Amino acid sequence: MSTHSLAAKRFVADADRMAWHDRALYAVREKRDRMMETVPEWEELRQLSSEIKRHTLSRLGDYLLEFERNATANGIAVHWARDAAEMNDTVWRLVREHGGRNLIKSKSMLSEECGLTPFLRERGIDAVESDLGERIMQLLGLPPSHIVLPAIGVRREEVGALFERELGTRPGDSDPTYLTHAARQALRAKFLGADVSMTGVNFAVASTGALAVCTNEGNADLGTSFADLHIAIMGIEKVIPDMRALAVFTRLLARSGTGQPVTTYTSLYRRPAPGKRIHVILVDNGRSEWLADARHRNMLKCLRCGACMNTCPVYRRSGGYSYSYFIPGPLGINLSMLRSPELHRGNVSACSLCYSCSEVCPAKIDLGEQIYMWRQQLDALGLADRTKKFAVKGMDFVMNGTRRFYGGIALARAAGKLPRFVVENGLNPWSAPGRAMPPFAPQTFNAWWKKGRGE
Repeated sequence: MSTHSLAAKRFVADADRMAWHDRALYAVREKRDRMMETVPEWEELRQLSSEIKRHTLSRLGDYLLEFERNATANGIAVHWARDAAEMNDTVWRLVREHGGRNLIKSKSMLSEECGLTPFLRERGIDAVESDLGERIMQLLGLPPSHIVLPAIGVRREEVGALFERELGTRPGDSDPTYLTHAARQALRAKFLGADVSMTGVNFAVASTGALAVCTNEGNADLGTSFADLHIAIMGIEKVIPDMRALAVFTRLLARSGTGQPVTTYTSLYRRPAPGKRIHVILVDNGRSEWLADARHRNMLKCLRCGACMNTCPVYRRSGGYSYSYFIPGPLGINLSMLRSPELHRGNVSACSLCYSCSEVCPAKIDLGEQIYMWRQQLDALGLADRTKKFAVKGMDFVMNGTRRFYGGIALARAAGKLPRFVVENGLNPWSAPGRAMPPFAPQTFNAWWKKGRGE
């Protein structure tokens, strides 16, 4: 059994939570579909998005240097980081030079990737998540389970109990509006007291040197308005050529991710306000190596909308924490294998190969197809599951001989007549609670065909 299957058992054991999680995410997928149908040129936009990304990646170095040149001319300080450690050290140096102690963050998966928040906490910096979902997960002491909806796996009753404990809200009150106002009131002091703000970057526009940050809560805008120092962190794949390209991506991003026409706030940071400073850190952390992998470089096209997770039947029914990587779902399977096949090979089994993820991706990334390719690569990497290899060899032996094949069918049909406990027990991994072995047909298709022709 794969590591994903073992980890998913804990989530699946709570049938009510599993069903609720499944419905909640698929509702977002349905919103995406309805929004897609209001845009007649939707497929053309997806194709254009994919082509822009492919073009940009083919000249990535040129566009990064163009962005650096224009951002520097605008008064933005540009830094480069080859890996997570260098990014974290650069952030720490900037905070220390500024004399900062309180940092307010907006949502950034790169921050999660590099372990930035615990790194800063160890050095005495109060790094507070300002996105509501991220703040909930921070107070719970858990990582996000979705890249866009970080607290999607937490019920409102659990949030009510958490806020009662951490924020002193009314006992037993789990009304979403009340809890949102309570979180806003508690975070307001954090915004006002922050001396450093941090954001991710959705898109970096090479032609203008501007940073585009998309949020639904306005927390990035509020954080950067008060603090004198704004640190933006971005993977090098986030650069795009120009503002016309940005228009394509902003039409796709929110519609794909949450079923909205556009994110509530789409802010462009082009130059620092008087008396303030903006620093942007361009982070590689393995992306150059991924770009060199012709089979899997398409992953660098990702817009981080989360649509692939919302549609994935496995993720919806197994939860974000059943994956060994900090990003779950189809996106996480592919990124984790690029990061380390040895550590994350168990994730590739968490896919039904329905290819729904490929169908909804706004950048037309072949997510499902790449997962299939990773499965084909496992044996060459020496990482294939021995039990599965043995089973495949056994099936190959049986199915390559006519007598063996029909003999196997006869045995299976006979096994179907045995008492249920003999076939469905702990020795049979298929026989999980609520799942029975499928019955064999009384006759094969070949026998039915011959009989029909005879008649």
